[in-house]
Amino acid sequence: MTAATDALFWHRVQFGFTVTYHYLFPQLTMGLALLIVVFKRAALRGDERAGEAARFWGRIFGINFAIGVVTGIPLEFQFGTNWSRFSQFAGGVIGTTLAMEGVFAFFLESTFLGLFLFGEKRLGPRGHFASALALFLGSWLSGYFIIATNAFMQYPVGYAAGANGRLELSSFWSFLFNPWALWEYAHNMSASVVTAAFAVAAVGAYWTLSGEHRETAAINLKVGVIAGLIASVLQIFPTGDAQGKLLAQAQPPTLAAMEGAFQSEPYAPIAIIGQPDVEHHKLENPIYVPAFLSFLAYGHFSAPVRGLDDIPRDEWPDNIELLYYAYHVMVGLGTLFVALLAIAAFLLWRRTLTRTRWVLWALMLAVPFPYIATTAGWLTAELGRQPWLVYGLLRTSEGTSPLVSAGDTLFTTLGFSGLYLVIGILFLFLVGREIARGPRAQGGHE
Repeated sequence: MTAATDALFWHRVQFGFTVTYHYLFPQLTMGLALLIVVFKRAALRGDERAGEAARFWGRIFGINFAIGVVTGIPLEFQFGTNWSRFSQFAGGVIGTTLAMEGVFAFFLESTFLGLFLFGEKRLGPRGHFASALALFLGSWLSGYFIIATNAFMQYPVGYAAGANGRLELSSFWSFLFNPWALWEYAHNMSASVVTAAFAVAAVGAYWTLSGEHRETAAINLKVGVIAGLIASVLQIFPTGDAQGKLLAQAQPPTLAAMEGAFQSEPYAPIAIIGQPDVEHHKLENPIYVPAFLSFLAYGHFSAPVRGLDDIPRDEWPDNIELLYYAYHVMVGLGTLFVALLAIAAFLLWRRTLTRTRWVLWALMLAVPFPYIATTAGWLTAELGRQPWLVYGLLRTSEGTSPLVSAGDTLFTTLGFSGLYLVIGILFLFLVGREIARGPRAQGGHE
């Protein structure tokens, strides 16, 4: 391994680690922003327990938001420290949405978070509900600007090459409303609602099992289960389905690698399970559903699907095994979410959920799995784009900072690891303390 490839490896490890850790927090805040609006709407109609739930989740939102800000700051600097050539090449385009995220969405979100947490008595019921709506708007706007940036890297539109070879923004609206961004955003935000819904349902299940705060626990279970089921179904269709069709059109190597498809064929089957053997260009021990990949990718069963063997090797994703497994973990967990939440919703409809202890335990213990599924989804998206930073325009190996050595990057990665360990412990302590205190600010029991 040369010094350049060694440095590239550690640049990728550092950014992958820091961005994955950071995104553990925004996915919860974005989902909670919507559910807090749901709680506040119910509170406006006179449901006192919904108001308590909104205040409780507002406090969790605040803790989560603060940690997200702290862990997000290093990412902005890494564009300059680790990926300077990428920033020089594409900064004239992606700098637009990154600036909009900071100037508009972040300040909107942070301002109205303060009003929501500390201004309820002065704002009154309707004003406090309006602050929850503004908090939701800021949070989801922030998500869109980041997704639009990533979508450009996946499917570049609205740009022109300048005289110096760098990219320039030629159509702001084409760039901002990139069709890839629209579907990626819908898929990502429904995933964030799944994460938040499981968190809300899990706390409700915990309070129910422990015999505490029963009425507030009940509304947590109701909102968490219903919102989670709706969002989990949306993950599959239409958002996941549309993303798959975009991949088939714009990134055939990604689709083939995700499915372990080495040979091109019509009536292409989809692999439910299997182990990719890249050296021998085959999928070992597969369980197939015949012709289903053709249907999912192109809308009809006889459509030919292009396999990796018909794609130049230098266009293959560079870690097919990890990409394949990440994709299947995401899909497998998403399917289990629908099954669990459908059972819980049925019991909720029958008014027996609070007495069905095994489902309450399942909801409570399921909290980590939406985080795993979301991480696997982002691994799928980012590994699938390789070997490109900007798909078809700039390779990952051409985007690094040439003067930053592998040793420098490894040293700072170790520093981030230690810092994030401390931050993670603090986060768990603060959230655990709020759950123990219960929905009332003073921590009293019902």
